[in-house]
Amino acid sequence: MREVNPIPLILTGIGSICTTVAVLSYYGYLHIAQPEDALLLSEFTMLKTVPGEDYKVSLKPASQVAQCIDGVLVMFDLEQKGLSGVLVDQRKQAVRCSDGQ
Repeated sequence: MREVNPIPLILTGIGSICTTVAVLSYYGYLHIAQPEDALLLSEFTMLKTVPGEDYKVSLKPASQVAQCIDGVLVMFDLEQKGLSGVLVDQRKQAVRCSDGQ
């Protein structure tokens, strides 16, 4: 009985994994998140609207856009393409919205 050398099999497996990760990353299917990709909830403030009181907001729009998708408020960043997230409260509960119905 002949013994099979496992080193070529191991190197082929490692090479296949590295090539797969490189190709997925190149075509944009794999993204390694950086700390600057995160939007902190502390960067946002809710302005409570009271009937009869005025409030001031900047004329320059924010670089985020929110959409109601399946009843959940999803935010998209316009500056960093592909960055999106669900708006949650301090207990990680999703902020709900109505679809206009």
